[in-house]
Amino acid sequence: MTGAPVTPLIDRVRSRLASAPGAGVPGAATVAALVREESGGLLGDRAVLDAVRLATDELAGAGVLEPLLRRPGVTDVLVNGPDEVWVDCGSGLERADVRFPDEAAVRRLAVRLAASAGRRLDDAAPWVDAGLPDGTRLHAVLAPVAAGSTCLSLRVLRRAALSWADLLARGAFPGASADLLRAAVRRRPAFLVTGGTGTGKTTVLSALLGLVDPAERLVLCEDAPELDPRHPHVVRLLTRPPNVEGAGAVTLRDLVRQALRMRPDRLVVGEVRGGEVVDLLAALNTGHDGGCGTVHVNRAADLPARLEALGSTAGLDRA
Repeated sequence: MTGAPVTPLIDRVRSRLASAPGAGVPGAATVAALVREESGGLLGDRAVLDAVRLATDELAGAGVLEPLLRRPGVTDVLVNGPDEVWVDCGSGLERADVRFPDEAAVRRLAVRLAASAGRRLDDAAPWVDAGLPDGTRLHAVLAPVAAGSTCLSLRVLRRAALSWADLLARGAFPGASADLLRAAVRRRPAFLVTGGTGTGKTTVLSALLGLVDPAERLVLCEDAPELDPRHPHVVRLLTRPPNVEGAGAVTLRDLVRQALRMRPDRLVVGEVRGGEVVDLLAALNTGHDGGCGTVHVNRAADLPARLEALGSTAGLDRA
């Protein structure tokens, strides 16, 4: 099967499914039957499988972007226009050999992805920032607010899979730092892991949590499931965006408050970046020893000012 007939075939299958009664994502068998019917039975088994995969990506996945999102090590996929797609696999942005048929296709994908996250994206609400069901972070801005074409930004969030032993083997803790960190976990002071974007904050925190006594209960509060500590007793709480009516949002601050009532031995906030700093600081100063989290700062010396700024947004004075 060559690339030429694929798009018209997929368009016909999509139209058939859209006009069919009922709702929901169609199963592979349904899509395969329609592919064979629309192709007139001229496709072989391999070609049918390829067409079914393309149709499924178009109807339920990220369409032409799906192969990019599946690449090992990919962190970001960015769409600036129908023929301008960029991908970052860990070594910087590079132009991808992928294109959309037109601007309408970009907009259609953005609207469908937003809907899958329970969010509204249209002329009245021309941008969205939401987490997709698989954990991918979606940001989209519709034209004409985005001049020229709808812009899509997809950030692939992967769980921190490296253990303490893995990091040690890679030389992540030179000198006496490994002993210092082990002692810090054992003696249960509150601590924060700091650094800039992509410096490994979540990876280090996850590895440190793997050193916690197996008898302790970890309660994790996160925007997305990134922490993956190798520990037998982990309870995970996740934020939730508002629905299309703007109701039902669950914030990190909500999660921290609930976590305090769940008998945590360790209260963990994946990333402190807003009003939740008030509840976290209160918890760490009222008997919840060993709590921890990450904060985005470029230098450790900047942390006090960063915490002060976060606290001020939640109504705290400097004292």
